[in-house]
Amino acid sequence: MALFFFSSSSPFSVFLCFLLFSGVSLAADPFVSYDFKVSYLTASPLGVPQQVIAVNEQFPGPLLNTTTNFNVVVNVFNHLDEPLLLTWPGIQMRRNSWQDGVLGTNCPIPSRWNFTYQFQVKDQIGSFFYSPSLNFQRASGGFGPIVINNRDIIPIPFAEPDGELIFVIGDWYTQDYKALRKTLDSGKELGMPDGVLINGKGPYKYNSSVPDGIDHLTVHVEPGKTYRIRVHNVGISTSLNFRMQNHSLLLVETEGHYTSQANFTDFDIHVGQSYSFLVTMDQDAASDYYIVASARFVNETVWQRVTGVAVLQYSNSKGPVSGPLPVPKTDVSSTWSAMNQPRAIRQNTSASGARPNPQGSFHYGQINITNTYILRSLPLTTINGSLRATLNGISFVNPSTPMMLADRNKVKGAYKLDFPDRPFDRPHRLDRSIINATYKGFIQVVFQNNDTKIQSFHVDGYSFFVVGMDFGIWSEDKKGSYNNYDAISRSTIEVYPGAWTAVLISLDNVGVWNIRVENLDRWYLGAETYMKIINPEENGKTEMDPPSNVLYCGALKNLQREQHHSAATSLLNGHLKLLFSLLMAFLASVFTFC
Repeated sequence: MALFFFSSSSPFSVFLCFLLFSGVSLAADPFVSYDFKVSYLTASPLGVPQQVIAVNEQFPGPLLNTTTNFNVVVNVFNHLDEPLLLTWPGIQMRRNSWQDGVLGTNCPIPSRWNFTYQFQVKDQIGSFFYSPSLNFQRASGGFGPIVINNRDIIPIPFAEPDGELIFVIGDWYTQDYKALRKTLDSGKELGMPDGVLINGKGPYKYNSSVPDGIDHLTVHVEPGKTYRIRVHNVGISTSLNFRMQNHSLLLVETEGHYTSQANFTDFDIHVGQSYSFLVTMDQDAASDYYIVASARFVNETVWQRVTGVAVLQYSNSKGPVSGPLPVPKTDVSSTWSAMNQPRAIRQNTSASGARPNPQGSFHYGQINITNTYILRSLPLTTINGSLRATLNGISFVNPSTPMMLADRNKVKGAYKLDFPDRPFDRPHRLDRSIINATYKGFIQVVFQNNDTKIQSFHVDGYSFFVVGMDFGIWSEDKKGSYNNYDAISRSTIEVYPGAWTAVLISLDNVGVWNIRVENLDRWYLGAETYMKIINPEENGKTEMDPPSNVLYCGALKNLQREQHHSAATSLLNGHLKLLFSLLMAFLASVFTFC
């Protein structure tokens, strides 16, 4: 991370003062900047050498650490042998879907090129992650954690922890993403993963089923201290149960909102989700302890190898951990018990989030719903001879020209605004159909999972209130069971097979926003659409113009100028753009010294 400051006594500051008094008006929010070099790396997390995707030669990638309202600049250098986009699930990109990093809004970064993302984490706090969004690349890495800290003037709703620990967990295959992609393209499903990684490392040898020579994670802690634990499931398709042997997990936050605090012995974290817990190191140090992330909502006996194991080690520990792994104590064996945990996740309505006003001051339960959309997923099907995933019978095909660029440049036929608001019994098809949503509407979205596997649904650009979930088919009378007071607000929610989850969204963020099944195999095979929200009275205040470095492709590829592909040149160009942005943004702070 780099933070840039300017001396108030330098001639440069005098120049800045001159510019300031010449009428330049700019925001005073600070900048943080990062260079991300995305490249291949050979690693053996499960004991088998394979190609992974690293960021700055780190796997997982480095922490992106920022603070509410800061401007974030990420200069991405694509050293892969194919195009790349990075996306930032849960980061709302207010007014600025140009930076979202998905194919509906961005042209890919060609191999050996660089692209600088620039966005503000406006009115946000919490735990998130970044990852590649193209070509199944996330299956081989390229992901890393994001932390948005509270501003100093906004207290956190618990005592300041003694430290922080981050766990990036996910199911893993010993084949790389290109081989897995080829399997899906051939019409086959992926089958059981080969294991689970915790921070890029394989399991501790807790029994003879774990091969020798696997490097595992050991986490060092101090007795009596309390740590904030942030956990992200960046995997492909497996829900994971996370637990720390003999230690309670006090839930405090998920995806940017503080929760009512509740203790858990173990916790189910679904694909694409992020959580924060407080954990106190209050056990004796007779031995180390297990940290476990194991497959959930599958036949756990058959899926035993899909287990990640790390070691929690007190500084005064007297010996290594041994014996059987702790088993999850939460019961998910029946429909009446499986949803107990997600239903227990409530918003802390009295805590301040990114702003001083309490999180509960937005009374969502008293707002009239303007539209309802039912998005139904089904088991994989064959369309035109290919294996595909669908929402409302449509398997999405990404446009060759991103939709916002197509609109700005009057490209016709890039997409259709006719996505159905509920499923119909008609033949499945491939299409570029998206939702035509209404600015400042207040919509209800029902995710109906008629697939055979648990799925995570995600909405870019927004957080939503999770007001209800149950097994069966959703109907209007289900609204009577909604939580209209303290529903958690987040951006990724699990939907159980044969069940539904209902969310409410206030459409105040103009742009084109991706809605998808976060499970990577379903997403890759077409389980996504977009929601287009325009302000009919747009005056430049509710949607930003395209950035000056926008990439062009598809019908507009003739507008794209070539980049010089040398790393040194790209780095220099990226830093020049960054320095110019930083120079302009810090003018307001210089005012103090003029």
